[in-house]
Amino acid sequence: MKELSRRARPIIEVKGLRKEYPLGDETVVALKHIDLQIMRGEICCIFGTSGSGKSTLLNQLAGMEKPTRGEVRIGGVPISRLNEEQLAAFRQKHLGFVFQAYNLLPGLTATENVAMPLLFRGVPPAQREAAARKMLCRVGLSHRLDHYPGQMSGGQQQRAGIARAFLARPDVVFADEPTGNLDSKTTVEVMQMICGFARDFHQTIVLVTHDPEMAKYADRIVKLIDGEIVSDEVIRRENT
Repeated sequence: MKELSRRARPIIEVKGLRKEYPLGDETVVALKHIDLQIMRGEICCIFGTSGSGKSTLLNQLAGMEKPTRGEVRIGGVPISRLNEEQLAAFRQKHLGFVFQAYNLLPGLTATENVAMPLLFRGVPPAQREAAARKMLCRVGLSHRLDHYPGQMSGGQQQRAGIARAFLARPDVVFADEPTGNLDSKTTVEVMQMICGFARDFHQTIVLVTHDPEMAKYADRIVKLIDGEIVSDEVIRRENT
């Protein structure tokens, strides 16, 4: 797998993307024709109500599903053409994920969960443990290093999920409704944390949400209705 160019602009390119699902004798069109470019270092909010196609688009951008037509490129790599083995290797090296349901492994401690991306990269145990503990301290979980997910609140679990997503400094982090299970105070803390890491590390964030309040954290808002982009608005641009 070739290295992603740090000078590549944009980092995500979507051309002529269409996604259909068979439903009995009918075909459901989830995405009609998506053309989209997301720049390196951008915080891009993909906004839409239930059924708008935003989750389908996230799955396409992250290589979770193959398109019916069209292409997705990340850093110039056509991920829609990769096989499963190539995709898995690409995700481990270049992508991070923050989920609404946290997706922490219940049998592992916070440190072990956060260290997982480095385990997949073959980093020695002592090194990955030290890195994970440092990252957990950075997200305010220095007192939870050896706790299991069941011993932590939802907000604490999401902080651990953020630490895991950013630990290996991926090029792109996908955040799928990351505050859907959190109260308003914790939502602000979590979003400030995600955006802070993105700014510090010059990483691209693709934030998928139905919550219009999330828009205030974005550089750009892409709105979907019925599988089509109906608006694409730049909010602000940081100097890069």
